[in-house]
Amino acid sequence: MSPADFLPPNLGPGRTFALVAGVESYDISHGWNLRGPARDALRFAQWLTGPGEVPPDHVRLLLSPLGDPDALDWAASPGLAALKDTYRPATEANVKSVLLDELPKCDGDLLWIFWAGHGYLGRSRELMLPCADALPGQIRHLNLDSALRWWRTDLVTHRRFPLQAALVDACRVDAPHATRLNFGSTDYGGGATVPGRRQFRLYASREGEAAQNDSERAAGRFTEALLGELGQRSVREGVTGLAGAARSIHRSFQELRERGEGWQLPQFLVDRDWDACSFLDEDLPGVALPRAARLDQRAWDELGDLFEGRDLPRCAYEAYAWAFKVAGCTTPVRGGLPGETLLEVAQDLDERQGGRDGLPLAVPFVRFLGARAGAADTVWADRLGGWVNATRERLALPALPPPPPPPPRRTALHVRLETPPGGEDGFLARMWLRREATEHIWESEGEPVRLESVRAELVRQLACFGRALGGEAEAGRPYDAVERIEFHVPYELLELDFDLWPVPRGRGPGRTRALGQLYQVVVRCPQEREDSAAEWRTKWRWLCAQGGRHAEAVRVVADAEVTDALGMELGAGAAPACVLAHTSTAVRTGAVVEAVLEGGVPVAVWRPGGGAVPDGGLAELLAPDGRPEPGALDVLALPGRVREVRRAVAGAVAGADDNRQPAPGADRLVLLWDDPDDRLTLRSLS
Repeated sequence: MSPADFLPPNLGPGRTFALVAGVESYDISHGWNLRGPARDALRFAQWLTGPGEVPPDHVRLLLSPLGDPDALDWAASPGLAALKDTYRPATEANVKSVLLDELPKCDGDLLWIFWAGHGYLGRSRELMLPCADALPGQIRHLNLDSALRWWRTDLVTHRRFPLQAALVDACRVDAPHATRLNFGSTDYGGGATVPGRRQFRLYASREGEAAQNDSERAAGRFTEALLGELGQRSVREGVTGLAGAARSIHRSFQELRERGEGWQLPQFLVDRDWDACSFLDEDLPGVALPRAARLDQRAWDELGDLFEGRDLPRCAYEAYAWAFKVAGCTTPVRGGLPGETLLEVAQDLDERQGGRDGLPLAVPFVRFLGARAGAADTVWADRLGGWVNATRERLALPALPPPPPPPPRRTALHVRLETPPGGEDGFLARMWLRREATEHIWESEGEPVRLESVRAELVRQLACFGRALGGEAEAGRPYDAVERIEFHVPYELLELDFDLWPVPRGRGPGRTRALGQLYQVVVRCPQEREDSAAEWRTKWRWLCAQGGRHAEAVRVVADAEVTDALGMELGAGAAPACVLAHTSTAVRTGAVVEAVLEGGVPVAVWRPGGGAVPDGGLAELLAPDGRPEPGALDVLALPGRVREVRRAVAGAVAGADDNRQPAPGADRLVLLWDDPDDRLTLRSLS
């Protein structure tokens, strides 16, 4: 399929809309001012409304020039003269109004986004484009990556804007980390991804590079080259030829770099033409790239039938990552899946560069799904296996290794506590051991017992289990030690210090260790989930399907966000599945926990009683690599990670002084961990 054939048949000037922005003047400092971006934006608008014949009222022009706006060459064309009366300053409010409110309501096929000005990369490598009203304490900006994700969702009517092109003449250097500069965090959210939307992104520079600007001529070198390629083309000709133009621009900048006359290299962030075929595979001098292996139309037709009406299974991310491993490729750095449906994930895999053995990445993905479906859904598993075999034979693909088996269930000891119905002192208690099978091991026999008695029985059961495993090990049986202890408790016990319960350790008299240092210790509150059971299950299965790591999986909640509506807000979608409470008081912490239960959030971490948030926040404390972004957390690994933090804190405490006072920076944590797929329907203990 050629690019021209892929375009909507009615695409033309009347079906084209644009945001064109040029920022030269910034409120933050005179040192930020540039000379050229406003003129670059005008020249791109001149091409749109001139040779492109786009009606001026389809173009939203945002300009913040240096000096008098009337000094700009508005008379260069009738289209610019018309835009002089409608342009607005390039402030954050105007950018958001145009991009997220006005343009999505328009009925068009093609959206152009052109931006000239400063550009910075955030911690998650998102491109942040500062607006004219940027201030040191709040650098107002457009998060272009987030905005483009938003434009691929159903918040823009399905039939509109199947083609979107973003052209950016800006640097892509790391954001300055000076304490007086605050970019904050900007994410526009979005709805469900709409399949079939194509985005073409061409940047003036690669990550870490500055974009060159000729201040004497008031022109960016990238914009000069881009407009030279567009020339007198119509909109349809321009969009059809974007891939070729991008390749030509890259070559010209490569020649400048080799001659020592420039340093930047434009980057195609997504190396696909409008028909999803790579335009970087051919004709690059001196570069030998493997051909991208693709599925044929028959394979897609059959996959559409196989995946129809199927939710993402729990193993979806494992299957996604295994596909890259089998093909000898590197798994994408960002965690989580690239779509909300199996077909979107398969499409992402098929659009990526595969291994050198000609294996389409979607084939091992389907192979893994079929293996894991197994006995749970034999019909679907057989159909998936048949698709893999037929596709391999038809496309002459190499043999695939068997996917790894699912990991064995972790051995966990569960402790359930209930408040006596008559209000007596103590608690009704029960313990069971969960491995591949479930074994009931102790019960308080309907009589309330004190927590000290529950602790003593827990210690006894752990010792008995340890001795039994020692014998099995001597007999050659596999070692299967208790790894996690889960406390199922009423709401009022959620903040109890179960992790600090002393457990005998070693030979010395009175020598103990805290329970949370030896085992993964979590609390659960399943009896409070009745009203949010649907949200609870949805969030947990979405989290598992994402492999535990996704940009939207974790929500940090601070004091200012604790409102009566927080629970409904948390339960509005599949994300978030984990909450980190940055609250200062016990009252606000309790309110966050109530909202977590109301919203069906299965995982939460907080500090008992609230208190000052540690430097970097809980996200940095819990991330193994110290990255502070909530999206960097592997939520499914939190029980083990919290145990590591508790052990580290214990070491700091022991080194502080002999009285075992908390060392500076030591943190106590409560981990709420409610897995809806790992619970028993038990009769009440009363």
